[in-house]
This record gives sequence, C-alpha cells and structure tokens, in this order.
Amino acid sequence: MGNATGKGSEASGSEAGVYAAMELLGQRWMLRTVWELEPGPLGFLELRRRMGNCSSSMLADRLATLTDVGIVEKLPDKRYELTAHRGLALGTALEGLWTWADRNTAILLANSRRLEPGENARRRD
Repeated sequence: MGNATGKGSEASGSEAGVYAAMELLGQRWMLRTVWELEPGPLGFLELRRRMGNCSSSMLADRLATLTDVGIVEKLPDKRYELTAHRGLALGTALEGLWTWADRNTAILLANSRRLEPGENARRRD
C-alpha cells in the first residue's frame, strides 16, 4: 500500500487519490455533513439542527467545499442533497464505516469523548 503518511515518497495515482480523499474528508464536520445528507435532501436549518454543535459558518463552508468537488448540490428549493454520482457513492461507502463502528462501539466509546446532546441525531437500524 505504500507509505501510510504519503510523505517522503511520490504516491502512485490511486494512492494520491486516497490521500486527497482522506485530506478532504478528514476535515472536521465533512463526513458528518455527507452522513446527514445520505437519506435525502435537507434545508440548511434542518441540517444545522442535526449537526449538533457545528456552527452555521462552518456548515456553510463545508457545504461550499462539498459542492465545489461535486459531492453535494444545492437544489432550486434551497435544500442540499448528495449528487447522483459522487455523493451517493460516498454515502454508500460510509455504510461500511457504520457497520465497522457498530461492531466496535464499546472500544470506540471507551477511547473517545462522550457525545454532546444532539450530536448523534440520526440513528440507522
């Protein structure tokens, strides 16, 4: 797989893409924004409510970035949704993360801060 940090050597084409994806999606609130939009379109205020303690300016920034890279689009009615190609594919990819986290909840919570109220706004069954 190559150098895990991506530093000190040139990454191959596919590694470079993975590193770029990790850099983009590793930004605070980025994956959470995608996660909340995965079930369907939401208006800014509803999305902000579901995001717990994410500020409006941070959410606006994340939505702008995700729109710029073609993961999210703003609909004519001002709601946001995942794009048919990149966005929905990323939402599907996150399902694997959900499964992994569900299987490892105890150890993850034991080594993590407690969630703020409203931070776990959406539950999957």
